Amino acid sequence: MLHLLRLLRGHIALRLAGLLLLATHLGCIAKPENEVVIYSAADREFAAPILSAFARRNEGVDLAIQYDIESTKTVGLVTRIQNEAQRTRCDVFWNNEILHTLRLEKEGLLKKVSWDIPRNWPQNMQSRKGTWVGFAARARILLVNTELLTPDEYPSRVEDLANPVFADKGCFASPAYGTTATHFAVLYSRLGKEKATGLFERFKENATVLSGNKQVAQMVASGGKAFGLTDTDDALVEIAAGLPVKIIFPDQRSSEVGTLRIPNSVSVMKDAPHPVAATKLANYLVGEDTEGRLAMGPSGQIPIRPGHPVKSQAEGDAAIRWMDVDFYQAADVWDEVAEIIREMF
Repeated sequence: MLHLLRLLRGHIALRLAGLLLLATHLGCIAKPENEVVIYSAADREFAAPILSAFARRNEGVDLAIQYDIESTKTVGLVTRIQNEAQRTRCDVFWNNEILHTLRLEKEGLLKKVSWDIPRNWPQNMQSRKGTWVGFAARARILLVNTELLTPDEYPSRVEDLANPVFADKGCFASPAYGTTATHFAVLYSRLGKEKATGLFERFKENATVLSGNKQVAQMVASGGKAFGLTDTDDALVEIAAGLPVKIIFPDQRSSEVGTLRIPNSVSVMKDAPHPVAATKLANYLVGEDTEGRLAMGPSGQIPIRPGHPVKSQAEGDAAIRWMDVDFYQAADVWDEVAEIIREMF
């Protein structure tokens, strides 16, 4: 009898172990919340101190960080998330722009989150479905070389890249990726196909296309071009180096559209392996402290949080009129814009 009981206990233990393994494989049992896997398209030099601060405040939670690489930029991480959709590894995606986050939302890969943000957070800086929040923006600005242009000669609109007055004096980054891609998609969604395509053609004919926004800022700072369309963080690098450049926030007249700002965005994956810790990290990233750190840092990113006590060094003293942009509309036309860009540039 004793031998029979031992056999039964052994059989039951094996069955329970098998069920436990099956449940774990199917995701029925949550993994321990002592790790968060974050994919970061934000530059390591800016993201690492923020993530280290989170780790210090949350002892026992280890961060596994995957940064993008310069050659693939944000697209590489987005493609990885898509490829891992059946066996999700990423918990949190910190994107340094917005269009690709909207693509992931459209594909159903993002999780609805209870965001710890004020009720008056700008509507165009948060998901309609509660899956992402935009924070800490870069502005799309004109950087001018003050030794090549006098103040009364400064360009004041993005469309001045196509102005014959500035023929061969301006430059901009390839619109195939990055914030320039987002900018072109926004212009296309606002102007419509015919007007936008014509404007892109005039940009190409009148100005020089460079590989990236950093190269635009360097070209202007070195005197290779009189002005260029770039991002505030790249412009601030040249200003900090003491080079003869000045930031112009374009389209500020009441009859004009205002300056485009492109936020970072953060989201949690729908099947995040560590959803509790992931949500905690995501809310930390959109917090006042994070935006303050990014505003005071060398990238001078611009807080989205209404009434934030810290101002970016890029902003200056004058109030800035921001473009009222619908990023969903820009995302909807991106495939069409991308085809035009491939053919044109």
